Amino acid sequence: MVAGARRVKPAGAGHSFTDIACTDGVMIDLSALNRVLSVDGDLASVEAGITIRELGPALAQRGLALENQGDVDPQTIAGAVSTATHGTGGRFGNVSSRVTALRLITAAGELVEVREGDDLLAARVGLGALGVISAVTLRCVPAFTIHRVDEPRPLDEVLRRLDEQVDCHDHFELFVFPYTRTALTLVSRRTDREARPAAAPRTFLRDVVLENAALELSCRLGRRLPRAIPRINRTLASAMSRTEHLDESHRVYANRRTVRFTEMEYALPRERTAEALERVLALIERRRLPIGFPVEVRVTAADDSLLSTAQGRPTGYIAVHQYRGMEFESYFRAVEAIMDEYEGRPHWGKRHYQSAATLRARYPGWDRFVAVRDRFDPERKFENDYLRRVLG
Repeated sequence: MVAGARRVKPAGAGHSFTDIACTDGVMIDLSALNRVLSVDGDLASVEAGITIRELGPALAQRGLALENQGDVDPQTIAGAVSTATHGTGGRFGNVSSRVTALRLITAAGELVEVREGDDLLAARVGLGALGVISAVTLRCVPAFTIHRVDEPRPLDEVLRRLDEQVDCHDHFELFVFPYTRTALTLVSRRTDREARPAAAPRTFLRDVVLENAALELSCRLGRRLPRAIPRINRTLASAMSRTEHLDESHRVYANRRTVRFTEMEYALPRERTAEALERVLALIERRRLPIGFPVEVRVTAADDSLLSTAQGRPTGYIAVHQYRGMEFESYFRAVEAIMDEYEGRPHWGKRHYQSAATLRARYPGWDRFVAVRDRFDPERKFENDYLRRVLG
């Protein structure tokens, strides 16, 4: 199929906000490739279509876990790896940084093992530009539980001590509603304590009613009455309270998300994160933008994948969102202008307005990636409009 097609794109779970997987040619659905193929010590080889949601329990049954993962889990492992999907934690890299090998179907229809050198560093975050990933080998860690405390705190205090909070906890992230000065901080420690998941009624109240239904209702109200959004946000912030979680890692990492939105996220040097966040919040207030969704902040360690958003530098991430059916481009473009001043790198699977001309200088390994791409796909069989824009 691959060898005989003019254009080919593999599709993951359809989680990306960009058109990275769209094509006018053959689209390959990998969802049936969802098995764990083998486990050898801490190395797990899995098929490309297995989702993070499926992979977590499958690894736990074998006494293993992903070292880190994002805060949602519907993505396929191939999609998560290819777009540099990440979680949070100053000592931990993104999902792709734990890939030790990939099985790749090339433009010629050949099955190759990618294990070392620039080929591996390019294929880890390959954007689907090098071929079709059919399997991934991940370096895992022994299974563990996480104790997470979610707590509202004054934003000024949190930002003043941001580096300290990141360094003294395994995982740290924060959410802040525009027009407020209260941050919801999520602080996690890895532990070998026995998991103690919350009872079903309590979980339903927290995850379904409070974190999703209430947010959905407030967003709908804000869409109908945009001028009320600052007051709505302050009400939501005042209602935030302390909660605790103690469960298997994959259960704590992933949050339930049912409210529909669109998103842009930028990676920037970690030391500029607090400053950039303040500028984003000030932008919203200065322009009186109708933003009812919280701004999210996370961090990761540096890594060496050629097109990773964290390549070569400890990284902070700022994610901005807009509720479905509301205008977002003016907001996102204004935030992007701020991120440009920090040599920000956009998440490959989320909205942005960059091109190869603006991105090349932000990635020291850019030309090395292009050289690998030229060898794997000289005729650009795996190209689409998105890759033409961002890779040239």
